[in-house]
Order: sequence, then C-alpha cells, then structure tokens
Amino acid sequence: MSGIIVHEWLSPAGGSENVFEVIARTFPDAERWCLWNDAGERFQPVNETVLARMPLRGNKAAALPFMPSVWRHLPARDADWVLTSSHLFAHHARFGGPARDVPKLVYAHTPARYIWVPELDGRGGSLPARAIAGALKPLDRRRAQEPTAIAANSRFIADRIADTWQRDAEVIYPPVSVDRFVREQHLTDAEQAQLDALPDDFVLGFSRFVPYKRLEAAIDTGRVADLPVVLAGSGPDEDRLREIAERTYPGRVTFVHHPSNALLIAILRRAALLVFAPIEDFGIIPVEAMAAGTPVLANAIGGAVESVIDGVTGAHVHEWRSDAELRSAVERATTASSQACVDRAAEFGVDVFERRIAEFVDRHTTGTA
Repeated sequence: MSGIIVHEWLSPAGGSENVFEVIARTFPDAERWCLWNDAGERFQPVNETVLARMPLRGNKAAALPFMPSVWRHLPARDADWVLTSSHLFAHHARFGGPARDVPKLVYAHTPARYIWVPELDGRGGSLPARAIAGALKPLDRRRAQEPTAIAANSRFIADRIADTWQRDAEVIYPPVSVDRFVREQHLTDAEQAQLDALPDDFVLGFSRFVPYKRLEAAIDTGRVADLPVVLAGSGPDEDRLREIAERTYPGRVTFVHHPSNALLIAILRRAALLVFAPIEDFGIIPVEAMAAGTPVLANAIGGAVESVIDGVTGAHVHEWRSDAELRSAVERATTASSQACVDRAAEFGVDVFERRIAEFVDRHTTGTA
C-alpha cells in the first residue's frame, strides 16, 4: 500500500522533526510533504507547499493565517492513506485526486497550544493571537473530525484532544533514542576536563535557558538536598538564573554551556538526579535521563508523569516551592536503582514507536492488527 506522510514545516532540529524522521523511516516508500523544508537534505526527498515559494516562508507567525487554506488545496495524488504529524494545522491536510478520499490518520503532538491552551504558550497571550484563536477554534475542531483515527503522543495530550477537538485518541509515545545513552562516550580532552571539574554528585537541570523550563527548580532542589547543582544548556534566561543562584545558593551552582551530546550523556550519568519542572506535552529529557540510569524529579502535571514512575524511577512534584515536598521527592527519587531507570526508558525506544505506528496505520487502513 502506498501512503503520504505530512508534517508542518521542517526545521534542522526539533522534537517533532525527530518523530517525522522515524515515521519516514518506518514508511520509506511514502511521499513526504511539508509547508516548507529548512532542514536541507535531512528529510529528502520531500515536497513543499506553495508557502515555500512565497515571502512568508519561514515566518511562522505571519504565515499562520494562511496555513489552513494551504493545507486544503494540496495537489492531486494517488495514495492508499495519509498520515499527518501535526502540532498546528497539518491535520487539516487534504489532497486532490484519489488521495482525497483515502483514510487520513493523525499523529498529534498537541492541538495548537497558542490557540487552545495559551496559558501554556506565551505566543497565545497577545491580543492579535487571541483574536485569531477565536476565529480558528471552530475551524480546527471541525477539521479534526475528518481523520479516521488519531494517535496522541501522551495521555496528557489525548485528554487535551478530548477537551478541544472532542475526539478520542489512542496513545503512542514518541520515539527516544535510548540506546545511545548506554553506549560508552568518547570525550575530547577539553570535554573530559569539563567533566572532571564537576562535583562527583549533583542535581542536574538541562534544557534551553528560557523561563518556562523553570530551571530555578533545580537550584531549589539542590539547596534542599544540600547537593551542588549543574545547569547545562544556554539561552536568554541565563542572567536571571545566575542571579537566583547567587542569591539563594551562592557558590554551589555550575553552568555548562552548549554541552555536546557525548558530554551531556556523561553529565547525565554522573548526576544524582535530573530535575524536570516544566509542563510538557510528553518530555523527552526525562526519558533520556532514565536511559542514562539517572532518576528524575518530574512535574506532577504534564506528559513526564507518564514516563517517570514515582518511587521507582524518580518522583512527582506537585508544589515546587515547598521545601518539605522537594525533600520528600528527593528521598524517593534517590532510592531508585539505575537499572530500573534504564529498563523504564527502554519502553520508549525507537523500535517500540516504529512497531506501534506501523500497527496503527495498518489497523486503520486494512482493518488488521
């Protein structure tokens, strides 16, 4: 059976792009479509829409009002199914020709956050964004009725789909390259020196340095646990984080800028625990930490609660400002065994996703499991 796989826009790096890459590998004969491709050769061959030939290309905010119409006027194609990887409007996709009437399936990273849950996405807070959201919600919900079936990347997102699109969705967790976290890493001399300069035991926070990632929670956790803290990454929030570190935990916080993959894996392995405080749709970083054998303190709200098992591979935190709750969470998390963490992470491996997404397509296009 021939198929078509569709994604929003393609960037050089990103979590949804990683999912699209695995989907493309799972269905190597399927045509590939996106609004525009800024990822070079990574996903080739891939077809682009008319937006790729317009000045709006790459300007997501300016192009957003035109995306629903562009997705509805795709060219004629002959295919047996269409699978969309959607976090904005890709699930609106409609081709002409025979492909117009074939089963359409959706892998949903989330309904558009800045339309449906602007409180979780700063892009949705402006007056123009709220006005656009009011107009787009009915259209988005109506077009979400078209797919034969929807898969969500977590139970958290399946619940959001039920609330916003009023559709049921099964859960297929996204693929995580867990194998690379158990392989021995080869560090350069400079990287080894960076690693050797870190404490033997520490609390780790890793992500882009932006406010919604809430890396200050790692500083608070280290203070409560009387452990040094390492913050790895980079971003515009660094000055604020440094001020918090100096004010609340002076001399105990180390910043590691732009760690390579090899150095990050080595840092994850050495950490006593990872702190993951944001509300995320799923949360790849906690699974990566567990793959390295490191327990995780995860937000009790969001997708990370589905991968981190409280008292087994980490702990769930409801109130990050409570020293008592943080202290209890650290005690539960640090009793976790490295092997339990590794075993749990394996349940989210690429091979698991490939099998489940193939079964999903087969079940809803041929009626077989």
